[in-house]
Amino acid sequence: MSELFLELYSEEMPPALQEEAKNSIVENFNKFFEINNLKKIQVQSYSTPKRLIFYFSNLIDKIVTDAKVLKGPKVGLPEQALNGFLKSNSLAKNDLYEEETDKGKFYFAKVKKKEKLVVDELKKNIPSFLTNISWRKKMRWANYDLFWGRPLKSILCLFDKQLVPFNFFHIKSGVLTYVDGPLDDKAVVIKDFSHYKKLLISKKIIFSNVDREALISRDIESLLKKNKCHLTINKKLLRQVVNLVEDPVVLKGNFDKEFLKLPEELLILTMQHHQRYFSMRSLTNNKLTNSFIVIANKQDVAKKIIIGNERVITARLTDAKFFWEKNKLQNLVKQVSKLKNIVFYQNLGSVYDKTQRIRVLSSFIADITKYKKDDTEIAASICKADLVSDLVSEYPELQGVLGKYFAIQQGFSLEIANAIADHYLPLGPEDRVPKEKISIAVALSDKIDNLVGFFGINEKPTSSKDPYALRRSALGILRILIENKLSISLKELINNSKNSYLAQGINMQNLKFTEEILAFIGDRFKNLLKDQKIKSEVIESILTNNRSDDYYLLYNKIKILNKAIKTKEGQDIISIYKRAANIVSQFKKDTKKELFGEPEIVLFKHNEENNLLEKINVIREHYTTPSRLRNTDETINLLASSRNLVDKFFNNVKVNDEDSQIKKNRLELLFLLCKTFDTFTDFSKFET
Repeated sequence: MSELFLELYSEEMPPALQEEAKNSIVENFNKFFEINNLKKIQVQSYSTPKRLIFYFSNLIDKIVTDAKVLKGPKVGLPEQALNGFLKSNSLAKNDLYEEETDKGKFYFAKVKKKEKLVVDELKKNIPSFLTNISWRKKMRWANYDLFWGRPLKSILCLFDKQLVPFNFFHIKSGVLTYVDGPLDDKAVVIKDFSHYKKLLISKKIIFSNVDREALISRDIESLLKKNKCHLTINKKLLRQVVNLVEDPVVLKGNFDKEFLKLPEELLILTMQHHQRYFSMRSLTNNKLTNSFIVIANKQDVAKKIIIGNERVITARLTDAKFFWEKNKLQNLVKQVSKLKNIVFYQNLGSVYDKTQRIRVLSSFIADITKYKKDDTEIAASICKADLVSDLVSEYPELQGVLGKYFAIQQGFSLEIANAIADHYLPLGPEDRVPKEKISIAVALSDKIDNLVGFFGINEKPTSSKDPYALRRSALGILRILIENKLSISLKELINNSKNSYLAQGINMQNLKFTEEILAFIGDRFKNLLKDQKIKSEVIESILTNNRSDDYYLLYNKIKILNKAIKTKEGQDIISIYKRAANIVSQFKKDTKKELFGEPEIVLFKHNEENNLLEKINVIREHYTTPSRLRNTDETINLLASSRNLVDKFFNNVKVNDEDSQIKKNRLELLFLLCKTFDTFTDFSKFET
């Protein structure tokens, strides 16, 4: 079997661009293999800051295409369609002939059996594979026309140890790679992929991303253990540093202990985001130490790398400390008025307007939950005040978090401070939700305000785009309600938020946005349930005809029913319903008559009829209890307990009585039974 080896050597490329280019090129090759029916190709791809490396094995050396007849465009269509057919199949006009079909006259071409050398096809196609990369950022240099992530220096391409010659803009493919020399990169002739790997190993270049990650992780753990520290390795940061080095070396640096007075999140973000350092926590007290881990690209023999990194982090933290000392003393309440200068969104007012709407809705929620209304209003009023601080301008990822620390410094209660930090939560499906009552009220209000505003001006998500993260807001609302076991009418909250918008004179162009928001949240609710492995028939049975907007109540009911249908009681309920429903359905189908569930007691001839009606009335009486106070387990047990009475009814009562009036009355009784069961959920959605 044959093999193809390709290396693209460039100036150092950022991690994100490496991954982008590597994945794009592999995808282009895989499409080529699929089109040419090349199967079971083994693909290896690697990247370092300077190299994109691809190795394809288990290739054949010839592509054989069988003789066949190709159907072209219809005769009489524009010339452009015919030219496209000719070009895509490498045909000339004299290869065509016309033939009548039942759909009209079409062009056809007979293609003979062909053999093509794989290497020839690669020569033609590799340049387009490289051209078709969708870079998020690209550059051109000197007077060249080539755009690339960073200046591309050389292309090494071998097929079975032989050069695959092609031109890619100003670069000709060759058999050379480059390794670091004392002053400049040194060119080395490569025989094949095996020779290439040995060369890189000899130069201490670890080309495998997986191997570099394993080495870095192992050495970090070793260094932490040596210093009696621990760390939960940030996977995103780890992937970044893996693609920043070819010969990774794990080093430890230090900074002044005075900086440990800064908020932890500020220290960590400065180290991780700005410098790509790993922070260290003491095993003794779980607090940050004044040490950090940096991944270098070579051994630090003269300690210059550590000294340089310590100097840089000191400068960064000095700036952070300056802004911290300045901002922590700026009164949050006084900062709120500055939010008038920040536009929330065109046609939706300023961020100040938004905080006032959040304050009103949070107060409404506090009334419902009966918890510290005054503190809730204070938290809502200042929840966005940190946005005008210098620190948040420098570290936007810490909005809310820094506001919490400012609030603590200024004497606000911890509950109010936590609400400022937590009202953005959850930030994703795996993120935690707020748990304190003030935080819950402000977080719900913020997310509902987002939905009402954007739906109100018709800026709704599409199937492919959600620029304002409204799906995340909807899912956040659901998770906050469910995980905090909060029964509340979502429609009431939406209407309250709508009134705040209208009170501010904001024009809500979409008059149906309340129903649209509830439907939108309902779709997110279904997805949440499916992610938790809830059966689709359970979800559909409860949600199909249910108009409740109390999502905790619905969630609890669905979870209990999902569990119940796997038990004997659950199966009994479905069996009772299906037996009665099938008889009723057949009657309606045969007679085209309607039933109303209104049996007449005077027409009963058997005790079993009276007993069944009494049981139905007991169940109906149970439903008079408000749904929020009704116990779902009790309802299921009550429905299941009718099994014996229903069995006795069918065993001793002939539904299809010769007397049409008695027959109709018994069908009315069965229809009433079905209606009563359907009050709990739509059992027709369940399979027998």
